[in-house]
Amino acid sequence: MFSKVFFSLLAASVLVGCANRPESIRASFVSHERFTELNCSQLTTKLADTRSELDKFSKMQDSKANGDAFGVFLLGIPFSKLSGDHEGDVARLKGEVEAIETAQIKSKCKAAI
Repeated sequence: MFSKVFFSLLAASVLVGCANRPESIRASFVSHERFTELNCSQLTTKLADTRSELDKFSKMQDSKANGDAFGVFLLGIPFSKLSGDHEGDVARLKGEVEAIETAQIKSKCKAAI
C-alpha cells in the first residue's frame, strides 16, 4: 500500500517537473508600442526574424521536453530540472510576434491585412 502511494506521488511530482512543449506555452505580454517607430517594411522584417528565433527556441524547448520524457523513463529524473529549459524565451518570443502583428495592424500595413 505504501509503495503504491509513494510511486504515485513520485510520478506526479516528476510529471509536474518536466519541460513544457512549445505549443502549450502561453505568450508573455509585450506591448505593440515597442514597435510603433518601425515602418511596414521594417515590421515585416522584424516579424520574420522574430518568427525564426521563435522556431529555433521552440525546437530547443521541444528537445528539452523529449529529453525529460527519456530521462523520466530511464531514471525518473527530468533532465531540464538540472540544466534548465527555454520556456521563458518561447513565451517572450510568442509575445513579440503578437505585438509586431498588432503594430502592423495599427500601422495599416498591407501584409497584416
